[in-house]
Amino acid sequence: MALFSQSEYESRIGVVKERMAQKRIDVLIVFDPANMNYLTGYDGWSFYVPQVVIVAQSRREPLWVGRGQDGNGARLTCWIGESSIKPYADEYVQSTTRHPMDYVSDVLRDEHLAGSRIGIEMDAYYCTAFSYHRLQERLPDAKFSDASLLVNWVRLVKSEQELTYIRQAATIVTHAMQTAMKAIRPGVRESDAAAEIFRAQIRGTHTVGGDYPAIVPLIPSNERTGAAHLTWTDRRYQTGDAVNIEIAGCVHRYHAPLSRSAVLGTPSPRLQELANVVVDGVNAALDVVKPGVTCGDVEATWQRSIRQHGYRKESRLGYAVGLNYPPDWGEHTASLRAGDPTVLEPRMVFHMIAGMWMDGYGLEVSEAFAVTPTGCEVLADIDRKLFVLDD
Repeated sequence: MALFSQSEYESRIGVVKERMAQKRIDVLIVFDPANMNYLTGYDGWSFYVPQVVIVAQSRREPLWVGRGQDGNGARLTCWIGESSIKPYADEYVQSTTRHPMDYVSDVLRDEHLAGSRIGIEMDAYYCTAFSYHRLQERLPDAKFSDASLLVNWVRLVKSEQELTYIRQAATIVTHAMQTAMKAIRPGVRESDAAAEIFRAQIRGTHTVGGDYPAIVPLIPSNERTGAAHLTWTDRRYQTGDAVNIEIAGCVHRYHAPLSRSAVLGTPSPRLQELANVVVDGVNAALDVVKPGVTCGDVEATWQRSIRQHGYRKESRLGYAVGLNYPPDWGEHTASLRAGDPTVLEPRMVFHMIAGMWMDGYGLEVSEAFAVTPTGCEVLADIDRKLFVLDD
């Protein structure tokens, strides 16, 4: 069953078609599973094989094209009718003599679209060079162009129902972070802490169950806190360890990420100083968020705050977030970074992540927030500080 009204899906299709017309695109081939979900509702762990959604100016409904055994999944999750679901036979799967893009090409021919101006998400994780080559080979009369991120930018401003799912995800990540703070103790293996966090993420709350997040728990400890994007080991925590915790709640593929750092015992003076600077900087940046302000303005406020104490963050401060699948929960559009001209609007959602990765130590404080008509709504409910955990 689709999670949004048919009118909402049709509105999304309408906006996408307007963007396509602006780029002189007749047919859009969507490879990104988040964009496939956004346009049709399709939701399945099937993105390890080629699958696409086709949006054509000449058709009211988009077409879903995927593996035959995933056809019932499309029927159960999509709003589109049976005639718009085009499963391909298993002989196309991981074959050396045929490819799913051969079938996609046949579908386009059947729909009299083989000679169209076709836009492709060339920079999507799931669009391979071979897929593009095969389409060019099989559709010699088509004119191909890059349509990367066309749908992603349409997704930037959320509907009220999308915000509801993101707020539900925020309640889950709040609980999961509380679980992490209880699970991380001297003598506990990092892998056991990760398991407890996963359990909390998926179990959810008493009112809403969780989905699998697009990124696994990132919980490096000790000197590994100086590196971003490390997961866990089977090492046991020791007194004096610092731990970075970056996780998310997820509901119907909509994410609310959250990061905090903790220390088992007394924090070092340099880590406590860094925490104070980072928290002040995050507070200052959140305070300037409102409609009309640019993403670059928010980042500049953050930099001014931390520079007063001799710090600078080279990487971006954050990014748009919402609906996604592995390997990322970010939307790949607007970033809280120097010079980004994107103007904030109500119902945009961002993950502001003040990660400071130093030489041998580091710290993370982040907040997912929604832009409101007058400012911003911080979505999770966890103290903004360096947590000191009892032994």
